[in-house]
Amino acid sequence: MITRIAVVGSCSGQGKTTLARVLAHKIGGTFVEFDSLRHGPNWTITPDEELRTAIAPVVATERWTIDAIAEKTLGRLVADRVQLIVWLDLPPWIWLPRLMRRSGRRWVLREELWNGNRETLRGIFIERDGVFPHAIRRYFFRRHELAADLQRHVFDGKRVLRLCRPAEVDAFVGAFPQR
Repeated sequence: MITRIAVVGSCSGQGKTTLARVLAHKIGGTFVEFDSLRHGPNWTITPDEELRTAIAPVVATERWTIDAIAEKTLGRLVADRVQLIVWLDLPPWIWLPRLMRRSGRRWVLREELWNGNRETLRGIFIERDGVFPHAIRRYFFRRHELAADLQRHVFDGKRVLRLCRPAEVDAFVGAFPQR
């Protein structure tokens, strides 16, 4: 049974966190939400060494999911232990409305994301690293880089599953064995 899983995608709104959380439940493992560790209070960025220290004990276990590989930040910490990498590569007409609904809900309800952080209109639409500018940039530019990175992992002996439609995601989750 596969019990060490990373869920990746080129941008926000793909469903990485949701899928990783569901898979963690199915395997009876720990779920790691990378952004909750990466973004400290007031959107400060957690130093890479602190992130590695926080994540290392989890990936040393046998049952976990994480919603990132983050090699630039974590080095090979996740990549060396993961058994399955699920690449969510949904088209913009799927993830853009999801992102709009999610960010809109978070803004209207003043939902806390992590460490006291909340989305603002400026942070959603205007800032360079705002939700939408960042997602659009990442989707169109990072997508090709991600494909190359994942191809390298295939040669490292890791299984990579690319899901391009919501129906494929649903079928994968439905067929994934429950512990």
